[in-house]
Amino acid sequence: MTGDVLLAIEGLTKAYPGVVANDGVSFSVAKGEVHALLGENGAGKSTLVKTIYGLVRPDDGKMRFDGKDYAPPEPRAARSAGVAMVFQHFSLFEALTVAENVALGMESPPPQRTLSARIREVSEEYGLPLDPMRMVGDLSAGERQRVEIIRCLLQDPKLLIMDEPTSVLTPQEVEILFDTLRQLAEEGTSILYISHKLEEIRALCDGATILRHGKVVGSCDPRAKTARELAEMMVGATLQSPKKEAGEPGKTVLEVRGLSLTPANPFGTVLKNVGMTLRAGEVLGIGGVAGNGQDELLAALSGEALSPPGAITLRGEEIGNLGPNARRARGLLCAPEERLGHAAAPDMNLTENAALTGSIRRGLLRHGFVDWQGARRFAEAIISGFDVRTPGPDVAARALSGGNLQKFVIGREVLQRPEVLVVNQPTWGVDAAAAAAIRQALLDLAAKGAAVIVISQDLDELMEVADSFAALNEGRLSAPRPTDGLTLDEIGLMLGGAHDMHLAEVHHAEA
Repeated sequence: MTGDVLLAIEGLTKAYPGVVANDGVSFSVAKGEVHALLGENGAGKSTLVKTIYGLVRPDDGKMRFDGKDYAPPEPRAARSAGVAMVFQHFSLFEALTVAENVALGMESPPPQRTLSARIREVSEEYGLPLDPMRMVGDLSAGERQRVEIIRCLLQDPKLLIMDEPTSVLTPQEVEILFDTLRQLAEEGTSILYISHKLEEIRALCDGATILRHGKVVGSCDPRAKTARELAEMMVGATLQSPKKEAGEPGKTVLEVRGLSLTPANPFGTVLKNVGMTLRAGEVLGIGGVAGNGQDELLAALSGEALSPPGAITLRGEEIGNLGPNARRARGLLCAPEERLGHAAAPDMNLTENAALTGSIRRGLLRHGFVDWQGARRFAEAIISGFDVRTPGPDVAARALSGGNLQKFVIGREVLQRPEVLVVNQPTWGVDAAAAAAIRQALLDLAAKGAAVIVISQDLDELMEVADSFAALNEGRLSAPRPTDGLTLDEIGLMLGGAHDMHLAEVHHAEA
């Protein structure tokens, strides 16, 4: 850090119908500083960084950037001033090469040969090696993250905004990314960093600004705070940790044997001889870097993709040839990773979205007609039980913040009392308090006898809720290991594909 201010924000306000997203926000970022922006879902972080990047026009307030008045009307102006942004969701074309994707993000891209050489040079310089001629569809999630970062670094930014950059990375890849960000900061680049992973904030960031309900409620040096203290500053209350009840698992409920499946998506991952056994009351955690077969596994379990004969049985009944509704009726429910468009219909309201998956188990269909009063009561129960911040059940799903929609989706499935629940990324992009509530709901469900599969890239989450852990790598699932005594190094090896034999030797040697 040099101490000189690069970005100064004063009294920034942005209101939408029914909500003030940013309410008189003021803070500054120094040159060479890694500055965290913390807050619950709906606290106003996204609106704020979109304003800095020129995607949103503020109603009031002013910004200064590098000593000059700053009010970018569009992202192009922000990039010209020296602001770059890596978004939480990748904006890459899978059918194009790395170099072609990078060129699309440039105002005046050089010839392909020159650009490819520059990509190689910059990626090697910052420890993020990339082959510019590879197709993006063939890259891992971590490598796609590199493409987004290198695309920004080629702009030689003064300020780099990063929104949840580690959600798709292994622990080893996170360390590489942090080394890169520290190198950038030492060279004078400022970094505005958004993450719900508070231990990462403590390890990386020099300063932090905390938002709550659109207002700045505090600032601190995160290195001098515990993760719990940071979380409690965000929510303004004491944070309760999830509690797991001890108990022995019951009978086998779900069994998967030799599941091999080719996805419909040409860039999807082929499932290869996947097997698992799940018992009543058990929580199985499945970890893996994004793009290693998580979506395909959930589709196979939910019934969106049909399976070969004998591959999936539920309480001894073969269900591989049954669709989602038939599986729901038998007690197997799923909540996919993609909230808008897959887990919820964006333009339908919450009552309608509650009826979409709840009609069978909640008895909302009568003689071919939807019981809309019952559906509304169900939606209200989800909103109340899972603290979904919304004016009511008539609000469209797309109007909710990502974290609140996630609470609604998980609550919708939990309240249907499933016998088996499969969830993919249950707390992705969700603040600490909401994540704790969702994890507690999953543990409570297991304590009542349900079998739960949690597919997640958040290893801390899996260690907190799961009884056993398995790793998904290139469509293959490792043998499960009890989470007690499992180290991060062992998990990292499992995620990287070093499965059963080597780890069994490690475990045996340690014993």
